[in-house]
Amino acid sequence: MSMHDWNNYRHQLVAGVGELSKLSPDTVRGYTTLAGAGTKTCRLDAKTRELIALAVAVSLRCDGCITIHAHNARKIGVSSDELAEALGVAVSINAGAAFVYSTRTLDAFKERDET
Repeated sequence: MSMHDWNNYRHQLVAGVGELSKLSPDTVRGYTTLAGAGTKTCRLDAKTRELIALAVAVSLRCDGCITIHAHNARKIGVSSDELAEALGVAVSINAGAAFVYSTRTLDAFKERDET
């Protein structure tokens, strides 16, 4: 059983972006240009880009990014094992960020105003 109807959500999201495009075409055109910029260099293959996108989407907690990039990843043949490795990187980076911010919190706590 799936947690979420990702296909329906993806279709709703695409429709919403279409609506936004009618209201603010320059915004959507600018985003599309930005999103496609990395593909023009051909330094990373499509699988690598989608795996990075999914790891970042997890870190940002963006369901929209997850549904779009999971769909794209499946279409280009990303395996479950490849996805699991990328998600493991996301988990590690998020845990690392918590460590870094824990040290910052301790630092802020130590410098509190005693008055």
